[in-house]
Amino acid sequence: MTAPRSLMLAGVLGASVLALSACTGDQTAPETAPPPPIAESCGAEQLGAYVGQPANEEVLGLIRQWRGDNPIRVLKPGSAMTMDYRPNRLNVFLDDKGMIEKFGCN
Repeated sequence: MTAPRSLMLAGVLGASVLALSACTGDQTAPETAPPPPIAESCGAEQLGAYVGQPANEEVLGLIRQWRGDNPIRVLKPGSAMTMDYRPNRLNVFLDDKGMIEKFGCN
């Protein structure tokens, strides 16, 4: 009865050695470069001249034209907003009179 037990023990030990030897293989760095970093700014710091302006179609149209295809979100006081992080999204914050109060990114 010791022969089958010793064969089983030898098999388990052999499998363990093979499994552990796979962990010590030569690991090289990936050959592909990581993607370029996402732009960290939506341009909010460049729009100070619009603070205090009414958020009408003309003014928002100029901002949209300047932004191109990048997203814009207009937020009135108390507006619900998602918390997803999008650094290229421009947030236009309005006061209770519909005037542009400030700009922010995300």
